[in-house]
Amino acid sequence: MARNLYFSDAVKSEQRLYEDIIIESLKMYGQDLYYLPRTIVNENKIFGEDVPSKFNNSYKIEMYIDNSDGFEGEGDLFSKFGVEIRDEATFTVAKKRWNHTVGRNNNEITGERPREGDLIYLPMTNSMFEITHVEHESPFYQLANLPTFKMRCSLFEYSDEDLDTGLNTIDGIEQDHAYEFDLTLSGVTGTFEVGERVRQTTAGGVILSGEVSSWVSSTNALSIIHFGGSDGKFHLPVTSLTVTGDDTNAVGTLASFVEDNKLSENEQNTTFDTVGAGFLDFSESNPFGDPS
Repeated sequence: MARNLYFSDAVKSEQRLYEDIIIESLKMYGQDLYYLPRTIVNENKIFGEDVPSKFNNSYKIEMYIDNSDGFEGEGDLFSKFGVEIRDEATFTVAKKRWNHTVGRNNNEITGERPREGDLIYLPMTNSMFEITHVEHESPFYQLANLPTFKMRCSLFEYSDEDLDTGLNTIDGIEQDHAYEFDLTLSGVTGTFEVGERVRQTTAGGVILSGEVSSWVSSTNALSIIHFGGSDGKFHLPVTSLTVTGDDTNAVGTLASFVEDNKLSENEQNTTFDTVGAGFLDFSESNPFGDPS
């Protein structure tokens, strides 16, 4: 039997018709998801990773979830270290819709396709997936055209990334799980605002800065996240130094602080340290071997 005479390869009008049919199908059977492009802050050239990534925007676009029977991957793993959720999913998006919605010329996207490392937020399950691979040749050149992107994704594990997308459901992940320092200030002048950067300058000229996650004026309690130094090294806030807000110019002196590690609220470090002090001599250079 001969091929359909009404459709031919590489005819622009027929390619557009086929592409429009795909877009209409995605609008009917797909889900409204949010695409979050990753902004590289300080890439590690050796390992090819960027720990302090930022996600400053979100783009609502319809995608089809290929996994009709549930998420793929290894699922929920129970180990002696706790429960690990290793869900995976594949999302299909129309290339034309992605270019018009996400890949526009007036935003920070410079690529012509979704990028590995970007995130997809799925409101249906209130979860985020990280793109691990983008397949751009499926279906394979039907009508000599490639109308879709297939994105293979794995469940995203939050590790102190900066989320400022403007959507409360997404940005709330940062507020609930980011590593936080709870500061108590004295001699405060002005009012700090949530989201602004605050900074200290050490005697050595290192600028320590963080993002305000909460401010209680009645108790002068300031909570900050994404804290770090301009020299790229680990630092703690320094008591007796001034804390200044970049936007509000609010000023206060740091009286005390505590660390609030929300990523592992059930950790038992303090308990192990207290119990271990009864039979381990941590004054030795090697308490688990022969003393040096």
